[in-house]
Amino acid sequence: MKLYGVYGASGFGREVMPLLRQQVGNDLEVECVFIDDAGSGETVNSCKCISFEQFRNHPADYRAVTLAIADGGTRRKLAEKCAHAEVDTIDVRAANSIELDGSQIGEGLVMCGFSTITSNAKIGRHFHANIYSYVAHDCVIGDFVTFAPRVMCNGNVHIGDNAYIGTGAIIRQGRPDKPLTIGEGAIVGMGAVVTRDVPPGVTVIGNPAKPLIKD
Repeated sequence: MKLYGVYGASGFGREVMPLLRQQVGNDLEVECVFIDDAGSGETVNSCKCISFEQFRNHPADYRAVTLAIADGGTRRKLAEKCAHAEVDTIDVRAANSIELDGSQIGEGLVMCGFSTITSNAKIGRHFHANIYSYVAHDCVIGDFVTFAPRVMCNGNVHIGDNAYIGTGAIIRQGRPDKPLTIGEGAIVGMGAVVTRDVPPGVTVIGNPAKPLIKD
């Protein structure tokens, strides 16, 4: 028997679970569960919700998880926890998601409905592409990067680890000799139009996107 877990039973986890169930099909030797230490013992949308300890100690022949947590830093910690426990990760791809030629994609990918990775992109570990978002040609995406719905990331863009790109953001295309760069841990606000580089750890908003000034 194989046991697959969606780590996180909140909003995004409840969106990922149907994609996982569709992916594994009607295999009677597979069970899909939510992993959520806070809500262990509950049932969420007809799926069991168990703790990580219950998951890792389950007598299944094989166990793997997908990390359905939007925050990249939290995903990184959970990935380390799973690796320490020798629990594998599983990629989850919606049936109508698209991957074109020549892209390199790290483990733990989640591609929601109508998301696209075009040609010759390089994608790091545990990337989230939410509904209707895309990564265009020759982009380089770091580890634990999150795209909210409808992110439009055009070609020759480099995005650092743990960056979060908000709903409806548009990222201008870079050049092969000068890619547009969004630094590690940066946040791009919803609806922002990014026309120039974003430094590491900076939050930008607006059109054109500018650093958020905190009171």
